[in-house]
Amino acid sequence: MSSEVTGISKDYDHRAIEAAANAQWKSGDVYRVDEQAKDKKGQPKKKYYACSMLPYPSGKLHMGHVRNYTINDVMTRQLRMQGYNVLMPMGWDAFGMPAENAALNNNVPPAAWTYDNIAYMKKQMDAMGLAIDWSREITTCKPDYYRWNQWLFLKMLEKGVAYRKTQVVNWDPIDQTVLANEQVIDGRGWRSGAFG
Repeated sequence: MSSEVTGISKDYDHRAIEAAANAQWKSGDVYRVDEQAKDKKGQPKKKYYACSMLPYPSGKLHMGHVRNYTINDVMTRQLRMQGYNVLMPMGWDAFGMPAENAALNNNVPPAAWTYDNIAYMKKQMDAMGLAIDWSREITTCKPDYYRWNQWLFLKMLEKGVAYRKTQVVNWDPIDQTVLANEQVIDGRGWRSGAFG
């Protein structure tokens, strides 16, 4: 099909166009959210929180991630066009077995592996042009985040909501961790396939 039929120029350079758009969005900090944003009439905009699941930084983004974040991005953009003040934050579920196991499998210290992957995945998300407010970024393996999990757990312990008990658990001998019932399929760990 010729370019005359499709209406697409042969000189279309998507890399240059995407880079220019991303540079403009970044320089204008267009996705940073102000909680007090007002509409053209001076009224507070309706607020919407559009948070996707936080990825494990145990590797690179794959098409499942692209699908997940694109859906949220489209919804965020539509709501913004309708006048909403939309916050789309991002963070990294970096305090757990997937990231640690991937690091160990690759003979890299977990912290180095995790932070290198976060940097790479963030670069991938930036290239996608997602409407993320990066000023709200969190990383769950950083003390300024997990200190609050620890604080909350201690409060639950004080109130008797959390407690210590001897119990039979689902043990995965490969991942060296306890699995929730939902992570056991036909008696085997969902990730490793090991029989515990």
